[in-house]
Amino acid sequence: MPVTRGFVRRRPEGPEGRLPPGQYDTGSGWPVLTAEATPRVVPEAWKITVDGLVERPTTWTWDEVHQLPRSTYRGDIHCVTTWSKFGVAFAGVSVDVLLEAAAPRSDAAFVMAHSSTGYTTNLPLSDVTGGKAWVVWDYDGKPLAREHGGPVRLLVPHLYFWKSAKWISRLELMSHDQPGFWERNGYHDRGDPWLEQRYQGD
Repeated sequence: MPVTRGFVRRRPEGPEGRLPPGQYDTGSGWPVLTAEATPRVVPEAWKITVDGLVERPTTWTWDEVHQLPRSTYRGDIHCVTTWSKFGVAFAGVSVDVLLEAAAPRSDAAFVMAHSSTGYTTNLPLSDVTGGKAWVVWDYDGKPLAREHGGPVRLLVPHLYFWKSAKWISRLELMSHDQPGFWERNGYHDRGDPWLEQRYQGD
């Protein structure tokens, strides 16, 4: 998902209160942007682990994670490349449920999300708790497409979409912040679209 400052430009803002500054409504489409080759992850072989600074490191298989309480996000998503998509519907499990099972330690303050491809992205723990983040496998009532992170991706919709790591396989809890893939390459550590936190220094 290479992006230069010349590519990121301001466009007319859309529905009042829903479109962050500098974004445009992509309409019915959903651009496919990735930092690496799209893997072929077989659901039956997929697992997700929550470890690091937790009391009970826990791993779920595809079947096991589907036995957890189902949760749905309905709302909007925003990409750092300036597109936004309104009215999306993702279904999966809340990250809160996974963290409750793993029991974060008191010194856990950050999360590194790991993909099966080796991609990483860092997040404050506060940005993935309190009903703000999901591990999702359905989009619009259908299995999540491979090019969009299927079979399972992280969803953190209140931040720019590079924080919603595709092909998620691990959530590592940490005591201190560490930059992930795009953060090491100049992107903002947090990525709040309403504050236009696109690059380091924004």
